[in-house]
Amino acid sequence: MTAVPADCALYTTCIASEFVKQLFDCNVARNAQSISPPLTIDVPTMLACQHLARVLADAYSNPIQLDLDMIRYNEALHKHSTGMVATHEDSLLEKFPHGQEHLLEKPSVILDSAGHIILWYLPDAISPWIQAEMEDATIGMGSLLMKSMTSGLDTQWRTFPGNFHASDQRQLTPGCINLAPCWFMQGREPHGLPPADGFTPEVSATLKGKGGPKIIISMQRAALLASAALRVMHPKLYWASVATHIKLARWAVERGLSDMSTCLQFWASVFNCAAVICNRQCPLHRDPSSTPKGFDVMSSGAMVGCSGHFVRHGVTYTGDRIVWAWFIRDSLQNFVGTPRPSYATYMGVD
Repeated sequence: MTAVPADCALYTTCIASEFVKQLFDCNVARNAQSISPPLTIDVPTMLACQHLARVLADAYSNPIQLDLDMIRYNEALHKHSTGMVATHEDSLLEKFPHGQEHLLEKPSVILDSAGHIILWYLPDAISPWIQAEMEDATIGMGSLLMKSMTSGLDTQWRTFPGNFHASDQRQLTPGCINLAPCWFMQGREPHGLPPADGFTPEVSATLKGKGGPKIIISMQRAALLASAALRVMHPKLYWASVATHIKLARWAVERGLSDMSTCLQFWASVFNCAAVICNRQCPLHRDPSSTPKGFDVMSSGAMVGCSGHFVRHGVTYTGDRIVWAWFIRDSLQNFVGTPRPSYATYMGVD
């Protein structure tokens, strides 16, 4: 367990995450023991944590096991697969044919044949007032979202204008932006150990300047909840990510990177990156930068935790829809020497 400095936003996140974990354990065990909330979290956060813990416990109590070997599937999956190459997806389907289909209508955990956790599905995990905070924060990012759309080819689907639709509310701006207090720019992520004279991490362009801390602070409660969910979903990844955050913060201080230090101090998530997505249609795809053994967490009204590389996913939606996707870049864990965690297992959630 890594000690988090008390002046770091992550300190409160870790306290709240342990509160959620204790509530989750009691709910799963059907133990009526009363868990006192920490004095360091406010009432809205406490209520949101209690609600999240109940939904997590409901999902854990509803496991769905598939006739699929997650490890063998990952071995067959191309490392840089985008999920959009038909021949590769057809080959995977031939090697690993679909079994019975499952329509998820209540909180559930999807397992492979060996008990490895593939996906957590948590409908209504985000309380309505937290959703309202997310909407207000997204409205505040309107200028960044507006600049995010490109006039490029539809193959660059993440920012292609044709995949976005106008808002029912004039205040919401369609778009997709990435935010990170510390990351390697696209195309500069090292594979294997980074060379001593190679690229080093920097603050994402969306958080550079005086407005960065304000954006980060507006996301803190949702960041806390996504992190608390990961504490239950994948404990080893959670603690590895806490350690990575602390190491990156020390690295930034040692090199006098004041902007990065400030962003890391206010960053309340164990995930080192986030994507804010507003009113975008997503084709079926995979995220090659996600580690197959890890989890990303996508939050709207529902919350979904899975590896964006392992699980091919997409969205078709009309009307207003805001999604905050929280993810971990393995290149940052590699940069500071944090070992990569193994798969999460159903009986191993502790």
